[in-house]
Amino acid sequence: MIRVVLPAHLKMHASVNGEVHLEIEGAVTQRSVLDALERSYPVLRGAIRDHSTQRRRPFLRFFACQRDLSHDSPDAPLPEAVATGSQPFIIVGAIAGG
Repeated sequence: MIRVVLPAHLKMHASVNGEVHLEIEGAVTQRSVLDALERSYPVLRGAIRDHSTQRRRPFLRFFACQRDLSHDSPDAPLPEAVATGSQPFIIVGAIAGG
């Protein structure tokens, strides 16, 4: 069971409270987690990744085990603690300003 923490605006959009729990078959990667998340919550398609390029949307960051994974390959394995469910995969809404 993979645990995913969404930022408030995506929780509201998907009508979820708290963490999202996902079942992943095979390798646990950013791509497999986001694919499962979009399958379970189709309203999130395009909100986290661009439809055509599948790249992370600006102003969203990915974290796990106190590491910024935003620039890692989408097919790189996530930390073992995420794969076992002891730590969540966290999607954070970044803030910009001047």
